Amino acid sequence: MKVILLERVERLGTLGDVVTVKDGYARNFLLPRSKALRATSANLKVFDVQRAALEVRNQQTREAAEANGAALDGTIYMMIRQAGETGQLYGSVTGRDVADAVVSAGGKIERAMVVLDKPIKTLGVHEVKVRLHAEVLVSVKINIARSEDEAERQSRGENVVEAQYEEDRASAAEAASDMAEGGAGSAGDDRDFY
Repeated sequence: MKVILLERVERLGTLGDVVTVKDGYARNFLLPRSKALRATSANLKVFDVQRAALEVRNQQTREAAEANGAALDGTIYMMIRQAGETGQLYGSVTGRDVADAVVSAGGKIERAMVVLDKPIKTLGVHEVKVRLHAEVLVSVKINIARSEDEAERQSRGENVVEAQYEEDRASAAEAASDMAEGGAGSAGDDRDFY
């Protein structure tokens, strides 16, 4: 189906372009969201009349998105999740979770604006892209930790999974040296057990 784009659509074209798309994409996404019109001769005439108004509207929405993006760009949001000893989450953090964290902190985004190539499945500080407008892309950081203390340590740059591994290894080495120095159950015990 041929459509006339009423705004810039990523990987498709810009305002006023006549492009060919699959019928389902046009009927289910572009047309209901007023991103395009069917490319008929009547719609082409209507578009030519409304082009200036559409360009002004697009400029206003882009400016509003840039203002919102200036407030969001580079902000850090903390999420507390359960995870295993290796830092693997029990579940994953999706675009919906990121959008909920931003909205609960006072930001204004929708779930569809979050750009995640794949769900986040590990502890740490992750950078996530947010597309506020077709021409405005900002990034936010998501600090995923098991506790607030861990999140604070991660924000300072510490790798909490590696630090936990080092602590466990040090305590195991201490326990081994304690056993070697005559700790519980040593051979020098004077009591006889029968």
